[in-house]
Amino acid sequence: MSTAGRRKPRRWTRSAIPWLFLAPALLFFLYFKFIPMAEGIRLSLYKVQPFLGDLFVGMDNYTSVLDDSAFQDAAVHTAVLAAGTTFGSMIVGFCLALLLEGQAKSLWFVRSAVFLPVVAATAVIGEIWRVLLFPAPNGFANEVLSWIGVGPSTFLDHPDTALWSVMLVGIWKHAPYDMVLILAGLAGIDREQYEAAAIDGTNVFQRLWYVTLPALRPVVTILLTLAAIRGLRVFTEVYVLTGGGPAGATSVWMTTVFSRGFEKNDIGVAAAASVMLFLVTFVLTVIVQVWRRAREAR
Repeated sequence: MSTAGRRKPRRWTRSAIPWLFLAPALLFFLYFKFIPMAEGIRLSLYKVQPFLGDLFVGMDNYTSVLDDSAFQDAAVHTAVLAAGTTFGSMIVGFCLALLLEGQAKSLWFVRSAVFLPVVAATAVIGEIWRVLLFPAPNGFANEVLSWIGVGPSTFLDHPDTALWSVMLVGIWKHAPYDMVLILAGLAGIDREQYEAAAIDGTNVFQRLWYVTLPALRPVVTILLTLAAIRGLRVFTEVYVLTGGGPAGATSVWMTTVFSRGFEKNDIGVAAAASVMLFLVTFVLTVIVQVWRRAREAR
């Protein structure tokens, strides 16, 4: 009886210690993430009237979002930008990973230099690229294009080129992140597979297609999930580069939410749009994970 009484507090203490270490982080998450999320869901059901009292409107805010042409255009721009940035950064990241794969000691410096855009502040990157893409003929990018007889281009100052210019910046910033994950995947590939394929007479491109890419499927799935969520929630680079202009050509979902909530003071509709974005990203993540598990089960 006494022995069991001593063991029980010890077991409880051992199980409680990890939670004590996690408690500060959990409190931060609760106060700065989960409580604001719950408040956002609540506000999405109300017409927010500061100092006058919120008026319950049910699903009317969600209906307003779906019927608003500004959100419809933003949804198209967001999908195009997310798809282009996702696949563009994966392709560039894959090429960089192939170039920088290896055990040479000097590669650490090159990899670190290539990775710098990921750790740099997005607002700073946006300002730098806004200067580089200055649309005048003597702008830096137009000067470079003139060396090969191309340009000048309007870049961020014309509706036909603004979205593609923002996409270019997104690819430049996120490709190094994809490169690091792909490098980790390449390091796990058994080299004997390459040797066996070479003995069978395959060329470099065939080895990439039949050996490298199948082995990278788990990494590609992770990249698709992370990049899709990142692309759908894009805000800072668009806001810094163009602010959603010119003429709404680069307005994405988050810039439209920002404009609706903080410029037009329509908090309820902005909250409803934010909840809808959360649901879309959640469903997309679940679909990708289900698809991955189905492929692994085959």
